[in-house]
Amino acid sequence: MNSSAPPSTLPGIPPATSPGATPLITARDLHLAFGLTEALRGVDLTIRSGEILAIMGPSGSGKSTLLHILAGVLVPDRGSVVYNGQRISTMNEAERARLRLAEFGFVFQFGQLLPDLSALDNVSIPLLLGGMSRREALARSEELLGSFGLSSCKDKRPPQLSGGQAQRVALARALVAGPRVLFADEPTGSLDSLSSEQVMEMLAATVRGFGVTLVVVTHDARTAAYADREVIVRDGQIRSGFEL
Repeated sequence: MNSSAPPSTLPGIPPATSPGATPLITARDLHLAFGLTEALRGVDLTIRSGEILAIMGPSGSGKSTLLHILAGVLVPDRGSVVYNGQRISTMNEAERARLRLAEFGFVFQFGQLLPDLSALDNVSIPLLLGGMSRREALARSEELLGSFGLSSCKDKRPPQLSGGQAQRVALARALVAGPRVLFADEPTGSLDSLSSEQVMEMLAATVRGFGVTLVVVTHDARTAAYADREVIVRDGQIRSGFEL
């Protein structure tokens, strides 16, 4: 099976062919400081439903901080984030945690898989946390791993996987519960060129095929090339953006 082929089904996500015009996430005048260091200094950003947005910038520019605020992981000192009509920036931690579990998926640079669990068990975690029975969660996770060309890896633990395989398992885990938005922070940063290309081809094909909105932080122009739009963060501010 082609490792970059998208899955034929994705739980909870209806097929879609192109980004919509309706804003899904709107951020206004975001400010956040860590001590005396200003990480964000007045960021405005609108993300459309179904689009792939690349957030680029040098290390320390504030791009990962911006992603974490958009996802409700961090709360800004000032400003607002509205997701699908809900003001995330004024929710309490429990409300934001429920929103992240129900609506968002996450992929990180090093996958952050649990090393003592099999690939199959790692993928099933979001479903189990959402209250699904173990039998159904494992069946759905196994189907998705198969769609990603990872059937032979389902019983392997993360240390037994290649970097590309581990990141595809992390991608399956992020998508298995049918999120509406996928946040990816340097998803190819620890991979070689070939594995990076395979992961991004699969990621882009999957989110485009099912209308999932993707927000990806990267410093790599090859990764950003898969996006519909790119914004550049420097010194805590969005300096430029253009349609690709």
